[in-house]
Amino acid sequence: MVPWSPYLVGAGIGILACLSFVFARHPLGCTTAFVKVRGLIDRIINRAAMERLEYYRLFVPAIDVQVMVIAGIVIGACIAALLMPQAGTGAVPAMWAAAFGPSIIVRMAIAFIGGVLLIIGARWAGGCMCGHGISGTAQLLVASYLTLFATFFSGITVTLVLFRLSGV
Repeated sequence: MVPWSPYLVGAGIGILACLSFVFARHPLGCTTAFVKVRGLIDRIINRAAMERLEYYRLFVPAIDVQVMVIAGIVIGACIAALLMPQAGTGAVPAMWAAAFGPSIIVRMAIAFIGGVLLIIGARWAGGCMCGHGISGTAQLLVASYLTLFATFFSGITVTLVLFRLSGV
């Protein structure tokens, strides 16, 4: 199967961002969804404590458009993987295995740590790559351009350091 055209996919994401503004009246993004879902879990565990937190007055726990964006990302990734089976063969990519070994546990642990750091950074920056990189830059927000630059710079730097240290 032929890989998807990055131009068509980019155009599709741009259309999705526009539809998000038109129909949901909200920019495309998803990191706040993690906070809202955590609030829903907190509400089940200890409703009184959750309701005392000022944070949850600002970010009201709810299953909303942002939570659906995350569901869509997961479902879309699964569909893409099924349509392009040769693209993702195995839990440990060959380049990773060459640099850090074939351990699935190490790969998953590093991916988990990276994900946690990504969410912390996204909450600190007030949005994720989706929110800043797509919606924020479309609105010409300077903070979004700075976040986008910092994210790419950091990601490239960390990747170069990790792979240099491993000798690859």
